[in-house]
Amino acid sequence: MAAVLSENCSGQYLYTQVNQPLEMSCMLLLIMLGKVFLDFFMLQVQQKNVKVSFMGYFCVSLALLDFTLLLSIFFIFYFEDFALWGVRFTKYHICLFTQIISLTYGILHYPVYLVAGLDYYMTIAQTSQFPKRGQRLLYVFAVIVIWISGFFCILKVPAIHEELEIQMHFSPYQCPLYASVQSYSVSCAMVLLIGMALLACREEVVAMLVSVRVASFASQPVLMFSYVSTNNGTCFKWQLLTRLLICFLGTWAPFVLLQIIVLFLGARIPAYMEMNVPWLYFINSFLIAVAYWCRCHDVELTEEMWTTDPFVSWKFCFMPFNNENTEPADKPGTVIVIC
Repeated sequence: MAAVLSENCSGQYLYTQVNQPLEMSCMLLLIMLGKVFLDFFMLQVQQKNVKVSFMGYFCVSLALLDFTLLLSIFFIFYFEDFALWGVRFTKYHICLFTQIISLTYGILHYPVYLVAGLDYYMTIAQTSQFPKRGQRLLYVFAVIVIWISGFFCILKVPAIHEELEIQMHFSPYQCPLYASVQSYSVSCAMVLLIGMALLACREEVVAMLVSVRVASFASQPVLMFSYVSTNNGTCFKWQLLTRLLICFLGTWAPFVLLQIIVLFLGARIPAYMEMNVPWLYFINSFLIAVAYWCRCHDVELTEEMWTTDPFVSWKFCFMPFNNENTEPADKPGTVIVIC
């Protein structure tokens, strides 16, 4: 077990490297096969009529890049030693490509989440489901710039370049895989924020969960919350926070539990596995919830607004609140959310 401290364009990042024999290339192939299947499965099962966003485009680009890496690993693993366009490829390149991908994925968490958060904050109140072509091109351009910047920073960092050169010449039978500090810190921050929100709204969350009933509406199973807030002076944003928590955890509670377990055990997951489409959609829902809470008074209650998230239905959070003022509706008791 060793650690490598390197610098990229924006600061310092620490990666934990785990030495593995080169014969693990078969395991890398199987892992990437499973990851690619999971990526495209999530892209397929998501809701279709969803407003386009930066995170949506980035998820597609990540799935395509993972698929490209899988094809590269497969061809190198199958042919073992061959030359293409004057470049000789051996099984060592399986490790090399995976290292480069891991390092690049490891430094992209902060910029991707920052851009996605700003995108939702600025567009969450828009009601147009089909943005202009210019907005779509802007998303594509932003995704391309982020990927190019990530690869450029990794390949141009002297410490990383020297480490890869040393690995190739002196340790050809070892394959260090890197875990990102960025992803670890994001997990810590999310668990902390969710825990603080649950602690602040614990009474209303428990009361709403106790009042839940299963019913049928339009031939679909629904959850009916018959909870009535006993505190009429409760701020609209705090009542909204309770509902956002219930909607978010109702879909992503297993992911939150998994993050708690990973943090408790101190497990370091290689970066090429850690950044995946399910994880990005998990972060995506969290960012949407934050944007809804920050701009709750600007949200227009239209059907187009509920198509922002491909996995979570946020409509329940705003019904029957009257969004034009900060007071709840006359009869806030019965609320139905289709599951």
